[in-house]
Parts: sequence; C-alpha cells; structure tokens
Amino acid sequence: MSESEVRVMRLPHGADLPLPAYQSAHAAGLDLMAAVPEGAPLNLKPGARTLVPTGIAIALPPGHEGQVRPRSGLAAKHGVTVLNSPGTIDADYRGELQVILVNLGSESFAVTRGMRIAQLVIAPVKHAQLREVANLDETPRGIGGFGSTG
Repeated sequence: MSESEVRVMRLPHGADLPLPAYQSAHAAGLDLMAAVPEGAPLNLKPGARTLVPTGIAIALPPGHEGQVRPRSGLAAKHGVTVLNSPGTIDADYRGELQVILVNLGSESFAVTRGMRIAQLVIAPVKHAQLREVANLDETPRGIGGFGSTG
C-alpha cells in the first residue's frame, strides 16, 4: 500500500476529537467524526439533510483528491447516507471538511459529537486533456445507455 502525506489542522470546535483514522490495516477510508456541540446533537428527521462539521481542515498533496463516502453501517441500520456521494475535496481546498448527511430512513436520527459519520478516501487524480473530434470510434456497445448491457 502506498502512502501520501496529508496535513491536518484541528479547528477550535474539533480540538478534543481524535483525528480521522483507518479502522483496520487494509481499510480504504479514514473515518470522519461529527464536531457538533456536546449535548446538542443534530436531529435529522426522515427525508431531511444537514451539513455536519468535522472540526478539521486538510491540505492534500497536488494530484490527489479526497472522496467523502458513506459509512455502510449508518446506511444499513438507519438509512443515513452522504447525499452527494462521493463528495469531492480538491487538493487546493483549505476550509473545514463538512459532510452532507441525508436521512432516508423512517425514524429521526441524532448526530452526536464524535460520531463516525463518513469515510474519507484519498485518491490520485489525473487531469484529462480534451480534444474535440468530429466522430468517435465504433464500439460493440455504441450509443446503448442505461440498462443496455443487461
């Protein structure tokens, strides 16, 4: 497994929370935690969405992105997921990481301080060099869209 250094800055409202961490030796994502005030959870009603602070900002190395992904346990047990999954954090962004959670479940869900709410996957990025052409090469699939491959 290769590693990339990512600088992390704790913000005042997240100073006492642990830094994001991998939960197993081969985990792809670092768990992000909710930096909501102690004793003041965010109540996410069914069908509602909210922006949850993490209390950290990061500096990704050039040529990398951060992908904010759902935690499978929250989705399976409560119907709570990341709305814009995966959310993208660009290498030049220096603001607080925040997670857009949505409750697709049938019951209200309380987001409490220190709760693991999402995963952060660091991934390499390649920029594409677009070249306009008059025609594209032929393939067996052609213009077959949604559901066309079975």
